[in-house]
Amino acid sequence: MARPGRSSPHSFLRPLATAVLGLAVLVMASPARAADPTPLEDNRRITLGYIQIAYELGGLLDPELEPGGSSDVRPNWFVFAPHASQTGGQGMLGTAIARRVIGAARGWPSFSVHSALDRAGLSGPARTTVERLALELVLRGLPIDSAASIASLATAMNWAALADPRTFTTTVVRFATLYWSAPGFLPLDKTESVVITLERTLHEGNLAIFTDIGGSAILYLDWRRGVSGEVTPERVLTEFVLPGTSAQEARLAYEYGVAHANDTPRPYRIGELFPVMNWKSLLVAAFALYEEARRAPTPAARDALIAMGNNYVAWREQHDMAQPVFTPSVPRADEVSRSALLEVITPVLKTDFGTLEWTYADYAYSQPDRDGSILTAPPTEYNWAVFWDRWTGILYAFDRAYEDPSALWAMPEPLVDPTAG
Repeated sequence: MARPGRSSPHSFLRPLATAVLGLAVLVMASPARAADPTPLEDNRRITLGYIQIAYELGGLLDPELEPGGSSDVRPNWFVFAPHASQTGGQGMLGTAIARRVIGAARGWPSFSVHSALDRAGLSGPARTTVERLALELVLRGLPIDSAASIASLATAMNWAALADPRTFTTTVVRFATLYWSAPGFLPLDKTESVVITLERTLHEGNLAIFTDIGGSAILYLDWRRGVSGEVTPERVLTEFVLPGTSAQEARLAYEYGVAHANDTPRPYRIGELFPVMNWKSLLVAAFALYEEARRAPTPAARDALIAMGNNYVAWREQHDMAQPVFTPSVPRADEVSRSALLEVITPVLKTDFGTLEWTYADYAYSQPDRDGSILTAPPTEYNWAVFWDRWTGILYAFDRAYEDPSALWAMPEPLVDPTAG
């Protein structure tokens, strides 16, 4: 086992991850400029940054893990993160296709959905379902190019969920309602409002989460490399200083996590456990739990501690970083409702965690039917913008991934923006 406190064999990964953090902070803090990276370019750098953090932190929990390799140790939160970021990027890729449809239509309108999608260059397995969805939107009164553009938003999502006619019909109705509610008078302006709402939501969430949680991990790993001697949970709690956190709160969360890591179900109502806590302190507690896991006497004890740390990081991620993006206190005048838009796409959400596919539809069908009606499909009864709908779906994904830890180490190939110059 590598001696704690020494330079990790993964330390060569640090420069790019640090550069990505700097980029995220700059973009979040600065007004847009012509030279700013596109959302997909940001996403690529963030996904790469997460991959590098995953390998360095994963190497602490499994000393045999090598860059580009795989591990059977329970994955920490940062092993999930590249896949989630990639999913966001795929959504942004859908908005790029939708923008192509709009751009072409501003020059000359299409006379069929088929030609609108041809002009956008959309092909592959998703083409048939996108076309079907667009045709249904046309029947709901949307102009051809608007229908093709909006249908393109779900290009990389779980089209199998739309095989249920109840889900398909609800999705069509909700997309049409969103279009008619959009600001703007001209059809393409209304369509663009829907498209930019999704693009901004995905981009802002991607940046906010990486800046906070990815940035905290970079600071932690930098601190860890710089200390001498053995790194213990106690040293993390007393010596590692993360701006905006409380050492007392971090210790409280850490001690609770150690005491309850083997509870069934694993503690997940974090807000009830620590109602007055600044939940950024959970990140320090999670790093201490990961260190405790590294020293655990058995694989089962190790895995329980990792999972507890994951819940802490995910709570901070979803409650403090994602939720304000998904349901902003002051909506932007040129957008549609972010919550309503996320409700539309919730039934078709999916993430490939390496070789393991997670879909929100699978989660929804595994739960008791909320309204008890056979007329509504369970996935349409949830909304990704609602914290508890999202939180419990994420915990379901964690539990599935824990059954096949090595699957997550098939890391995604970060996306390239096809529209970037």
